[in-house]
Amino acid sequence: MKRKIVEIDQEKCNGCGLCVNACHEGAIEIRNGKAVLISDEYCDGLGNCLPECPTGAIKIVEREAAEYNHELVMKKMEERKGMAHSNPFSGCPGQRAMTLERNSRENKADEGESAEKTIFSELNQWPVQLNLINPHASYLDGAHLLIAADCCAYAYGNFHKDFIAGKITLIGCPKLDDNEYYIEKLTEIFSVNDIKSITVTRMEVPCCGGIVHVVKTAMLNARKIVPYREVIIGIDGKIVNE
Repeated sequence: MKRKIVEIDQEKCNGCGLCVNACHEGAIEIRNGKAVLISDEYCDGLGNCLPECPTGAIKIVEREAAEYNHELVMKKMEERKGMAHSNPFSGCPGQRAMTLERNSRENKADEGESAEKTIFSELNQWPVQLNLINPHASYLDGAHLLIAADCCAYAYGNFHKDFIAGKITLIGCPKLDDNEYYIEKLTEIFSVNDIKSITVTRMEVPCCGGIVHVVKTAMLNARKIVPYREVIIGIDGKIVNE
């Protein structure tokens, strides 16, 4: 049958993998560093992947193609969910879901060095950018979430110790990024995981309020109400309100 379907230009593709997360049908995979359509039957032709492609490598064409198979897609989604929990990965290294184990020695200063001069990362997982987070990553289930406007960590000097420690960190910029996509991503994260609490940090500038909007909207969409804390950080690095 002749129908609309995605076409990926291998010359333009940089292998970033953003289209893989954007495709809800699992029709795209990264193979040999390039995005490929794995089967016509998985692609519904709606093109959710198009706006995520930074190089314009994806377009919708009309050609002879096998009919979209919803049953096959649902089966693949179940397989994909199981794989995400077991944490195999074949895409862009920057999107690989990893839990970072913190050695107890990292919480102590090295012998002969004062604790004040020893600073350790409190980050507990990778990736942290909301666009790159897999909603089914195992570290999200049972997590205390920190959802931070990305400037906060630069403005507030003790951000790791006071906010990141003990939490799973998701960052984004509500001014420069797609807030509708953030809402969609967070709604899925809240819906499929047992989230224990949410802390939101934002800067005092008005545009940064968007991060609060997307989190609260996603909570309502997912019908998931959990303990919630909101912190506003000033440009001078001081906490303005919480």
